[in-house]
This record gives sequence, structure tokens and C-alpha cells, in this order.
Amino acid sequence: MRIDLPRLDRFARHRPRFTWPGPSLAEGFCRKILGHLSETSLVAAALCLPATWAAASGEAVPVLAPYQMVRSLQVLQERIADGDHAALPMQKKMIELIDRRLGAAVAAEFADRRNVDALMIYGMSGGSPRTLETVATRLELAGRDKVLAEGLIAYYRSETGKAAMILAPLDPMAEGPELGAFLALVKGNIQAVDDPQQGLALLDQARLLAPGSLVEEAALRRSIALAAATGDPARFIRASEQYIRRFLRSPYASHFADGFINGVVEMQDKLDMAAVETIIAAMNAEQRTAIYLRIARKSAILGHGQLAAFAAEKAGNAGTEGPAAKPDPRAELYDALGSVASASIDDVARRLAEIDRSALSARDIRLLDAATEVVSGVLSPPIKPADIQNAPLPIDEPVATPADAPEQDGIMEAAAIQVDPAPETAAAGARAASADDTQGAAASGEELPDPGAAAPTAGPASGEEPVDVALPEAEYVGAARKKLQEIDKLLEGTRK
Repeated sequence: MRIDLPRLDRFARHRPRFTWPGPSLAEGFCRKILGHLSETSLVAAALCLPATWAAASGEAVPVLAPYQMVRSLQVLQERIADGDHAALPMQKKMIELIDRRLGAAVAAEFADRRNVDALMIYGMSGGSPRTLETVATRLELAGRDKVLAEGLIAYYRSETGKAAMILAPLDPMAEGPELGAFLALVKGNIQAVDDPQQGLALLDQARLLAPGSLVEEAALRRSIALAAATGDPARFIRASEQYIRRFLRSPYASHFADGFINGVVEMQDKLDMAAVETIIAAMNAEQRTAIYLRIARKSAILGHGQLAAFAAEKAGNAGTEGPAAKPDPRAELYDALGSVASASIDDVARRLAEIDRSALSARDIRLLDAATEVVSGVLSPPIKPADIQNAPLPIDEPVATPADAPEQDGIMEAAAIQVDPAPETAAAGARAASADDTQGAAASGEELPDPGAAAPTAGPASGEEPVDVALPEAEYVGAARKKLQEIDKLLEGTRK
């Protein structure tokens, strides 16, 4: 086909400019297009349409006020709390846009009360603390605004004691719902360190002021951890049930899993295990297996044999269907570890030897080797007195460093709570993570702004506490060797 370029060029230069025949047709066209968009996409469309329309008509692009942009951010965060993972990269971009908008704002714009509140909300909802401090310093704030800004700056500088003192006069319930909810969440995180009960009361206020939002998700998640720390089984079960029903698909649900698992292990003697089973039953099969395996692993390492056996059995049944399903080697390992102190040592040795090492992660293989070494030490012949006298002094086990700590288990887009995968699964996950690096910070695993995070600290241990920080096999072997040495000394004393 031959294209007449000069004729095409003349057409391009002399074609009439397109205009809408009438407002009704333009409105109908927009409704038809927006009808195919998700609710999250509507937020982006609402931000982009004014600029697009202005560019098409030759008019100046309208500039959104800071409070309008912050409201859009809150809509996105509500979608995230509801499990819309597609909103994550949009949230990151929105925070960047607000950051630039606040940095360019002039003092006159903050004569509008809504823009001042938007600055504070932005600082408490994952925004840059540096921007909050820069803009607040530039403005001549007074009264409540000055107190709130100074308190938040101290909070993000890890000066929690100073922040608590500054923010003490402010009552979240006396503020508007949007600002009050964030203020209650921040004060609850601060108070939880020294006064957990007061922290829980403030977190309840945050939930009351912002139901269904990311603020409520964060407050509920923190309440679960505090209920476990204070030994309140009734509140722990109630808060866990509420979280499972409403926020299981949240990107921050991995932090809920950490708090829930820690609480079950710590309060095992106080909890109704039937209620725990009911909560876990609300998850899908993959999530149930992951939760039970993590409970079994932590219980086995801490020596809670009965809970380890219970969780290992449930893990073996959670993700399998039919009589031909094979038992999970991880569940067998954790069950065997938990029975070392109660079952026959020969039986434990046999069970450990039958575990398929190829189906375990590198971390669990180390744990299996440590358990095998302990069992072998128990089954080995008694040490002769002459060997004891000539034996070198025992060397302390090396202390695990933070670099050896296992990574936080996460939640994938399908809200599957992760646990140590099989080697081939781990390799596939590594390849996927490598590919995600090209898709932007949110998709590559960059830490998401979490309004429910605990008060920041200067050290690397800020945020949620990781699970099983120390290498368990070092503790396991060290304790076993110490016990064997004590037995040898007793035997030596009887022979004299």
C-alpha cells in the first residue's frame, strides 16, 4: 500500500479541531469510560482528568489544594486496607506528589484550616517526617497546631518520652475524626511502651474514629500484640477474630500473623484452643498450613512439646485432602523436636532420620542437624573419667548476629501467609523478587508506609519485632551440650 505523505501532511495541518457536540455527550462518554474502571482507578482518574481536560481545551491546569490530595491518599489507603494491592504503587506515587505539593506551598495557603490538618495527617499516614518538619518550621504555627507538630517531630526523632509529654494535653476525641484517629493511633503506640492498658484505650479510640480505614487496621493489629503482651486472652481472641473477618487481605497482615503466633505460644495455658482453631479456620488452606507450621516451629524451639504436637498435626491436615496426601516434612520435624523431652529417644532418632531433607528449607535443615546432634549425644556411650580429664575446655556457642536472622514472613497478593518454603519454591520466589525489582519500589518489596508501626527507634530494631531472631539450632545444641556435661559430672562423682 502506497502512502501519500504530502497529502497526509496537508490533512494534519488543516484538519478541524475536535470539540464535543454538547455537554451531554461528553458526560456520557466519561461515564461509559469510568464505568469500566475499578474504585481505585477512579481516584487516579479524578486526579488526572482536570489536567487532561485543561490540556485539551488550552486552559491552565488547576492546582489541587493539599487537603484535597491528602483526602485522595486516604481513599487509596482505605482500598489497601480492604486488600486492593493494586493501590500500593499508586499510594507511593501519591505520597511523592503530596510531598512536592507541600514543599512548594506558600504560607498563605495554610490560612485554610483544612490544609494545616492535611499537613499533620500526611505526616502521620506514611508521609516524609522531614517534609513535615520543614513545612512546620517555615510556618508560624501556634496553639494546638504548634503542639501537635512539635510532638510529631519528636516522635519521628525517636524521642518518645518527649513526644508523650508534648502530646499529652491533646485529646483525640476532641479533634475531627480524620485527624483524631491518627492522633489516637500515634499516642497509643507511644503509651503502649510504658502503660499498655492506656495504649489499648487509645487504640480503641482510633478504631472508633476511623472504622474500615487503614488506621483501624493498624490499631487492631497493634491491639492484638498488646493483648498478648499483657496476658489478656479474651481481648486477644476477640481482636484476632475481628482482624480475620475484616483485614486478612491487607498487605500488613504478615505483622498480624507475627503477633497472633507469638500470642498463641506465649498464652498457650490461658487460651481456649478451640477458639484459636476457629480463627485459623477462617483462612484458606495455604494460610492455615503456614500459621500452624509457624506455631509448631516456635513451640518446638521453646520446648512446648504439647503445643508443637498439636500445631504440627493441624498443619499436616490443613492443606491436604484425601487419604493419598503425603504428610508435610516440616510438620514431622517440628513434632519430633517437641517430643524430645517426653518421647522415647530412640523413637525420636528414628523419626528424625526418616524426614526428607530435600523438602526442607536451609534454615530447617540446620535445625534438623542440630536436633540429630542432640539425639546422637544422648544415645552415645558414657564418657570415661580419663576422657573427661583430658578433654579440652568447652567453647561457647557463637551468638547469632542480626544478619543470621530469618526474614519476616510476608503475605502475597493472594494473602497467603508464608512459612519456610521448599527449596524449589524458595528459588522461584527469589527469581520473582529479582524480576519485581524492575517494577518499582512498591512491587520490589520496599517497606510500605505503615501508620500502625510502633514508635521509631534509633537502632535497626524499629517497627515490628521479628520472630525467632536468634538461630534456634545454636540455642538447641548449646543447651543440650550443657545438660550432657552436667550428667557426665554426676557420673564422675559417683565413681569416686
